[in-house]
Amino acid sequence: MTVTRHDVVIMGGGLAGTTLALQLRQRFPELDILVLERRRHPVPEAAHKIGESTVEIGAHYFETVLGLKPHLMEKHLRKFGFRFFFSEGREDFDQALELGVSHALPTPSYQVDRGIFENFLAPHARERGIRYHDGASVRSFELGTGGQAHTVTWSEAGQEHTAEARWLIDASGRAGLVKRRLGLAEDHVHDANSVWFRIGARINVDEWSADPAWLDRCDPRNRWLSTNHLVGRGYWVWLIPLSSGSHSVGIVADQRLHPYETMNTFERAMDWLHAHQPRLARDLEGKRLLLQDFAGVRRFTYNCKQLYSGDRWALTGEAGVFLDPFYSPGSDFIAISNTYVTELVAKDFAGEPVAAYARIYEQFLRSFYDNTMTLYVDQYDIFGDPEVLPVKVTWDYAYYWGVLCQIFFQDRLTDVTTLGRLRDEFARSKDLNAAMQPLLRRWSAAGEQVNKASMIDQALWPWFVELNRGLRDTLDTEAFKARIRATTAQLAQLA
Repeated sequence: MTVTRHDVVIMGGGLAGTTLALQLRQRFPELDILVLERRRHPVPEAAHKIGESTVEIGAHYFETVLGLKPHLMEKHLRKFGFRFFFSEGREDFDQALELGVSHALPTPSYQVDRGIFENFLAPHARERGIRYHDGASVRSFELGTGGQAHTVTWSEAGQEHTAEARWLIDASGRAGLVKRRLGLAEDHVHDANSVWFRIGARINVDEWSADPAWLDRCDPRNRWLSTNHLVGRGYWVWLIPLSSGSHSVGIVADQRLHPYETMNTFERAMDWLHAHQPRLARDLEGKRLLLQDFAGVRRFTYNCKQLYSGDRWALTGEAGVFLDPFYSPGSDFIAISNTYVTELVAKDFAGEPVAAYARIYEQFLRSFYDNTMTLYVDQYDIFGDPEVLPVKVTWDYAYYWGVLCQIFFQDRLTDVTTLGRLRDEFARSKDLNAAMQPLLRRWSAAGEQVNKASMIDQALWPWFVELNRGLRDTLDTEAFKARIRATTAQLAQLA
């Protein structure tokens, strides 16, 4: 058997693995990169994978860092932000409190059809000289130590192949090849589950009312372009439009309040929706024959004991860690992790030792991950609270745009020196967030929860719009430090 040799082998050619390959190729035009993807291409449109809603970091990564804006603009949908309806048990949808924006904010994000996107990314990678193999199933691998090469054996078209690589990256998703081999999996106390399906038709919430005043709250009448959250105590339902004409529907729920067994088939999910979100259920009844898929997962969040190694292996995407999908952070953490992996490879090929940087970058990513997890853990009780959840969403946005987005948009993820000099500001922001989340829970437990037929329009808040717009600024080091200090002070005032 012939053994091929490569600089980098990536096990998994989905979103995380292929974008990492593109980022590496962009940084190093001569790098020999092999991507092994189990699925055969083309993959199905719409009914392929979830993770369709992007937020600002992921959108910026795809659009600007990887230069894919033309594809996103032509083949996917510009998102009309997050939108929340406190519509538990309601047929009169226009009488529920609505939280969102009346017009799009300056910094874009997208609704991404994962099938269309991955069918574009694979040939795009090949055009860039990346050895992308679909229908390639990894059979075994061995991790080298010290200066030894890693080896991977895979089957493709009935034949076995073996490759050696200086760097081995696990982007295999929930299969978690390296995680399983090394026993790195860690569970969470966050016991939430999800089911989802795609319908081959548009679900247009703007058609759920004929009231002109309600319709005209948004200009234009494009609520359907939002990632719409229909919320109630212990759960939320997502509605995400896809450019293929399909719509993604998901139920995410706290196991203690809404057991997985009450929604783990399409018929059970429909019964559950009739009980909790009857207006959506009525819309779906006329679209039953257009069902494209149905799937679910228990306890979807998980952690990992190690993500990057000085022995030149790494985990990225869902092969490593996974958060709650409430704020659509999946692509964000792909962007962050891929950037750290790219920098580790860069340091290695520059002749620098990488073990210390692997530990530092992992500490940074874990800090981002742990801080973000606090937004979800034990918070589902307040999701149906029309007084407290809008405050929580506003706080969480401000924390995300004011801290994590600033680091990524200003290309400071690996700027160890500057981040170190802002240690006090980051600690202050972390402490504020750690205090706010239990405060919100206590407030909700003591509140009256009055659901008013009105809209909280975040586009009317100048400070909120400016925080979003400012993500597009280009800042030098001193201006970046000043921005972080200003947003930390802003968070303190908001708290």
